[in-house]
Amino acid sequence: MSTPGTGTAGTGIRLHAPAPGWAVEADVVVVGSGVAGLTVALRCAAAGRRTVVVTKARLDDGSTRWAQGGIAAALGEGDTPEQHLDDTLVAGAGLCDEAAVRLLVTEGPGAVRRLMESGAVFDTSAETGEIELTREGGHHRRRIAHAGGDATGAEISRALVEAVQAAGIRTVENALVLDLLQDAEGRTAGVTLHVMGEGQHDGVGAVHAPAVILATGGMGQVFSATTNPSVSTGDGVALALRAGAEVSDLEFVQFHPTVLFLGPDAEGQQPLVSEAVRGEGAHLVDADGVRFMVGQHELAELAPRDIVAKGIMRRMQEQGTGHMYLDARHFGAEMWEQRFPTILAACRAHGIDPVTEPIPVAPAAHYASGGVRTDLHGRTTVPGLYACGEVACTGVHGANRLASNSLLEGLVFAERIAEDIVAHPPAANAPVVPVPATGPLQPAGARYEVQRIMTDGAGVLRSAGSLAGAAAALEELYAAALGDLETHGKTAEPGVDTWEATNLLCVARVLVAAARRREETRGCHWREDHPDRDDENWRRHLVVRLSATEKRALVVTPTDSADFPSVQRSPHGTDTVNDSMEQSA
Repeated sequence: MSTPGTGTAGTGIRLHAPAPGWAVEADVVVVGSGVAGLTVALRCAAAGRRTVVVTKARLDDGSTRWAQGGIAAALGEGDTPEQHLDDTLVAGAGLCDEAAVRLLVTEGPGAVRRLMESGAVFDTSAETGEIELTREGGHHRRRIAHAGGDATGAEISRALVEAVQAAGIRTVENALVLDLLQDAEGRTAGVTLHVMGEGQHDGVGAVHAPAVILATGGMGQVFSATTNPSVSTGDGVALALRAGAEVSDLEFVQFHPTVLFLGPDAEGQQPLVSEAVRGEGAHLVDADGVRFMVGQHELAELAPRDIVAKGIMRRMQEQGTGHMYLDARHFGAEMWEQRFPTILAACRAHGIDPVTEPIPVAPAAHYASGGVRTDLHGRTTVPGLYACGEVACTGVHGANRLASNSLLEGLVFAERIAEDIVAHPPAANAPVVPVPATGPLQPAGARYEVQRIMTDGAGVLRSAGSLAGAAAALEELYAAALGDLETHGKTAEPGVDTWEATNLLCVARVLVAAARRREETRGCHWREDHPDRDDENWRRHLVVRLSATEKRALVVTPTDSADFPSVQRSPHGTDTVNDSMEQSA
């Protein structure tokens, strides 16, 4: 973080990479091409801002494309934003920022209608022509709009990609963002990036812009098994930390309860079985056909995801098995084929026919409720740097995201960021301050070590012992690479694999540091050694940043209350919260 008055940019930590060999000038650079990134790009371009979209794969290859269930909004008869707010606050387990949630649920219906105006087509009733709405976990009403049965994300991605192409917005595909460029006062001046042998540019380059919007998605690849695509390696959070930004609530990683179980050794992206399947009446059962969620919560299988994931894990522990079952045989072939064709195909591709047999399921890493801390306009603690979508922590999700609020959050806050940039244009770029690379790169194989460590020690079930072991193992990886750099002047060869591994280690260390500090069970953070929620001591947020003075230290700061801390920025950088605790994590 930049300390006010020092004239330094960020932490002074940068990835080892070749110097940029080319540059593009813009007013706004958007990093990411999901619902959040493409929405903010379209709004900024429509307002006349020179906008560049940088994305790690193809335009339609982000996490949005994989979203099955839908997008939540109070669109149905009898539903209201207030009811949507209540469900969101309950799911968030006491840590939602009510102002952010109220903004989400009141602006959400209009944002969804504008998405439809951009070309997104949702499923409608053949009888009434109205949008069909379904239920998911934690919702007391049908308010989930879906498309293509269970291909909502793919439809939203298609519509936004076509709109971006029609608008002629400049895009750079197959590009891994590296670091934030900053001026002498710590203000944003663009990004460096590496284009992976595709498109107009190749190798390391830069996009110079006074406004940078991180819309890089999640960090699910920090665990061995996840629903996230392979590109979800926490790049945005790691970049923001190196630039001096603060992150919050990273310990709250949501594990989706119903992911297709492919065996105990399955790794990488796993097929999701959408919550909408339970919303339409599927039952969770054990091997004996017992509906074990009945009696555990008033909504049974449709309880918030943390409760369902815990219920599945408990039953697995009791019975000594690696999975439970989702039984939707009563749907019949026609409903499966029309309402859930994507899930049906995925199951059959793995030798399971949900029309005739229950689906084996187990929890897997799915969504980061925390991220780069922002205000209600998506502004981070670094001037000119914004964040929206899963990479951001707006205060909406609290300790556990309510199902299908993620697409809506990306949509609403993307629009608010564009409004802020248009209303308050960032100052033109001052000269960029070159910052030499100081942090070690991890070898490519460290990715799998990080995933193993995190799955074993910081997964669905956590304890002081498991987290201490994870912290020590992660520190060993970091110390080994740092020792090679400081003693021998050697680091891993710069490249996509080593940059991703380094980013994964960065976010893993932060997640574990926060999880160790939070000695309670709340939302999707489950401590076996502290099984109860502790509002007196822990109804508060944890804010984490990298130390500007000690390059191995994380500064972990609990807030004084449950109120979401305001984002305070000075022309020279960021103002910090008092009573920080530095720790080597």
